[in-house]
Amino acid sequence: MPNPPIASPHEHSTPAKPQYVLADANSFFASCESVFNPSLAGRPVVVLSNNDGCVVARSPAAKKLGITNGTAWFKIREQATADGVIPRSSNYELYASLSHRMMAIMEQFFPEQEVYSIDECFLLSLWDQATTLRTCKQMRECVLRSVGIPVSIGIAPTKTLAKVSNHWAKDHPTTAGISFWEDIQQEFGDRVLASIPVSEIWGVGHRLTRKLESIGIVTALDLRDSNPSLIRRRFSVLLERTVLELRGIPAIEADENANNGIRTNQILCSRMFSQPVIGFETLSEALSVYAQKACTRLRRQNSLCSQVRAFCSTSPYEPHKYTASSHTIQLSDPSDDPLTISHAARTALKERIDPHAPYVRAGVVLLGLQDATSFHTLEGLEPNRDPGLGSALEEISHRFGPFRAGIGYGGVRGKGRQSEDTGRKWAMNRHMLSARPTTRWEEMATVYAR
Repeated sequence: MPNPPIASPHEHSTPAKPQYVLADANSFFASCESVFNPSLAGRPVVVLSNNDGCVVARSPAAKKLGITNGTAWFKIREQATADGVIPRSSNYELYASLSHRMMAIMEQFFPEQEVYSIDECFLLSLWDQATTLRTCKQMRECVLRSVGIPVSIGIAPTKTLAKVSNHWAKDHPTTAGISFWEDIQQEFGDRVLASIPVSEIWGVGHRLTRKLESIGIVTALDLRDSNPSLIRRRFSVLLERTVLELRGIPAIEADENANNGIRTNQILCSRMFSQPVIGFETLSEALSVYAQKACTRLRRQNSLCSQVRAFCSTSPYEPHKYTASSHTIQLSDPSDDPLTISHAARTALKERIDPHAPYVRAGVVLLGLQDATSFHTLEGLEPNRDPGLGSALEEISHRFGPFRAGIGYGGVRGKGRQSEDTGRKWAMNRHMLSARPTTRWEEMATVYAR
């Protein structure tokens, strides 16, 4: 595919005010499922979470049936089957591959790109509205033609308002998938922000929503018109920035680590088990596997961690039997050594679990992250670096596939479609997994000429 031309701001006699362009894939996971299976287009498709538990994505047709995200699949399976709903397990490899292709295409249309999540990115336009609109149309068409993913676009002077504009584009078909905040405001004025609950504003979570509502801030308009200084003193500088953004004043800086997926606060690896785990011996297998996965992410971003937290819990749907445990180990020296970190994760819970409890979830969190290249200390107090084991394991995985080698049960590879995970009984189930034609030779798509 030839590189699409990038418009130049010098084409215009007067410089335009910078605008943020938020490009967000429509029902991304569900859309990915239809890329290599065109028969799913227009049909009700739902994508399920780990172990095929809850709905995490829905096609437009599934949304029209009233299916909501977070619904347990077993509760709606019978009715959904009768309605012709097609369930799919989360196909992480396919989604990541198509996301990478989509982002690579979009970054060619604008001078700056900040990848915010797997299905959305911020782009910066320095041009007037006509050029920006023309470029966005070309970008949408190119992504749809080259990747097969529909994208909605919101354009505004701030990132927060670009989010609002993007949702407007999704909810109003007359926009043809592209919406300018300036046009929305001219036509509807403050009625748009007045119609948006404060809970739906980017960066406002459930806990913060309750606190805001308790002082009379119920809508986005209420938040916009609040006193920024008072908001900062009572809540945080982050919420103050949101107030400014709703007023059209850019206040959220670009995350320089977003494009590379670098984590600066913590690295988490957590999974639900396919069946309950009882006893520390089996639980420690899972902790070792999760610690190794977290270590791989740690090394790839060239970081060290100084704390390792491990946690586990039983099912929350049985509150009378619910139990959970969590503990953090402080490492003697910052480290990226998988042996050190795996040992710390297992040690953290060794004496802190109920040996008879049926645990359904566990995880490992790496905390106190530091950049390895900028870590300096006194001689003799150097970090505990990986002696080469982690690098060797990663190279083996790259050449021969995941879980060909590892620490403990981290090297027991599953079979068939489950070969991307450990072969233990507690490993994640994905019984409705679609093909992974972009990452697996044996699952490559077949095209017939008829």
